[in-house]
Amino acid sequence: MKKIGITGSIASGKTTASKILSKNYGPLFSADKEVRKLYKSESFKIFIRKKLKINNNINLKQNLKKIILTNKNYIKKLEKIIHPLVRKKMKKFTSQNKSKKFLFYEIPLLIESKLMKYFDIIIFIKAKKKVRFKRFKSKKGDQKLFILLNNKQLKDKNKIKFCNHVVVNEKNLNILKKNLLAIMRNYE
Repeated sequence: MKKIGITGSIASGKTTASKILSKNYGPLFSADKEVRKLYKSESFKIFIRKKLKINNNINLKQNLKKIILTNKNYIKKLEKIIHPLVRKKMKKFTSQNKSKKFLFYEIPLLIESKLMKYFDIIIFIKAKKKVRFKRFKSKKGDQKLFILLNNKQLKDKNKIKFCNHVVVNEKNLNILKKNLLAIMRNYE
């Protein structure tokens, strides 16, 4: 079994790249998807409200965005709660799929969280900031949040040092797919 981590900066196209690889080669674990599942859980919402002292019961995610934009320390508090829960799900995914040849893990903060040792191969999806911001905005993201999240991440040049492959994702889907599949042919 080869464990392949897919990472990149915000709105670089990690999810698209992960889906392409998974469709052709094996199961995918998405950290973002696991976080979305957490936010659907009532017990998680109650726990977060209590832990971060949020009194408003309406739309937790919107409240958290506002809080994070006004106080950056909250993002660290939130990560200390969420990251261990996501890692637990990641370990479960790995043990459930250990008979597969390839396992894919889409982890936005793979390098920042120092998870490199868990993967046999790391693929970095790269796109210019201008392209990434345009993508982020197209998904109803706002500029302040993009800047906050982008600045929280390491610079691409620092992350690339830890990656086996870099795929530039600034053109079209066909080029992205062609480049990803070319990488995978090295491991078949």
